[in-house]
Amino acid sequence: MTLSEISTPAALIDHARMMRNITRMQQRMTALGVRLRPHVKTSKCIEVAKRQTAAGAHGITVSTLKEAEQFFAAGFVDVLYAVCISPGKLDRALALRHRGCALTVLVDSVAAAEAAVNKGRAEAHAFDVMIEVDADGHRSGVKPDDSALISIGRLLQDGGASLKGVMAHAGSSYELDTPDALERLAELERSRCARAAERLRAAGLPCPEVSVGSTPTALSAKHLDSVTEVRAGVYVFFDLVMANMGVCTPQDVALSVLTTVIGHQAEKGWAIVDAGWMAMNRDRGTQRQRIDYGYGAVCDAAGRPIDDFVLSGANQEHGIVSRRDGTIEPSILERFPLGTQLRILPNHACATGTQFPEYHAVAPHGAVQTWRRFHGW
Repeated sequence: MTLSEISTPAALIDHARMMRNITRMQQRMTALGVRLRPHVKTSKCIEVAKRQTAAGAHGITVSTLKEAEQFFAAGFVDVLYAVCISPGKLDRALALRHRGCALTVLVDSVAAAEAAVNKGRAEAHAFDVMIEVDADGHRSGVKPDDSALISIGRLLQDGGASLKGVMAHAGSSYELDTPDALERLAELERSRCARAAERLRAAGLPCPEVSVGSTPTALSAKHLDSVTEVRAGVYVFFDLVMANMGVCTPQDVALSVLTTVIGHQAEKGWAIVDAGWMAMNRDRGTQRQRIDYGYGAVCDAAGRPIDDFVLSGANQEHGIVSRRDGTIEPSILERFPLGTQLRILPNHACATGTQFPEYHAVAPHGAVQTWRRFHGW
């Protein structure tokens, strides 16, 4: 298959860019002396995860039990479900573990720990459990100096569960855009997670694993003392939000949406394409950053950025290609003739990928492979 044979809109992976991204992160984690446990929620694709493992990654991180089931069926055994588990999902987690999946679940409260312990006792099974630590006030987790941390750890250990360690995710890193700020947050994430581990050990509780990570902090940390593994996901594709943060460039973004010019509004300087927000998603994350790319940055069919054109507007199945600064392009008909194929780089790779059931992976010589992507929870 070639690009001209692909029905648009379609999700493309630039294979060479993706492999450079995988290699970059793996080499950095190896140099810092930690394992890399990639977060596969970004791609939700077996073929992508296989390449991450081949490069040296150990285990995977998932955000849904559907991901855990699909990847385990494909041979990925070591799985961290990095969303605090609700009691109603313990049966499903147990079924995976009974089938041989080394699934670790996550809690951040006494109530959640009690549910895991009670389910384990009822089923004569010891769940592997980690405690989520709040490193930056972003979302979930118990604060490292909170007395609840020790209560949760002791409840798990005394209740028959296996306390595997602590994990943190500095999600507020996505709001930063300078190397110094990202470096400081990476150190905060590391030090607070390490502090939680120290407190558990001082209380006589096991804490073999200290897991941290986000793509920005993983690429910004100067050292990872006391950390055993790092989790990161979007690095495999990158996106325009990451480019605005300074952790990559638009030329590193490996995921794009292939689209076709279907019309024009010449007096407005618009080309109309068949990729609207149903293809790109509604994420306007760059709107709050230094460069607003609208719904995405416009590239030619080979993936080369075209001047300063963006997908400035979008309806369900229509996208508007125009200049980012709002000036009218007088030669819009000549620059983007009817039928022209373009690639649109996304603001948020995870959200754009989930709009599609498959990826078309494009090799440097132009050959295209189709890789399945799955959906659901």
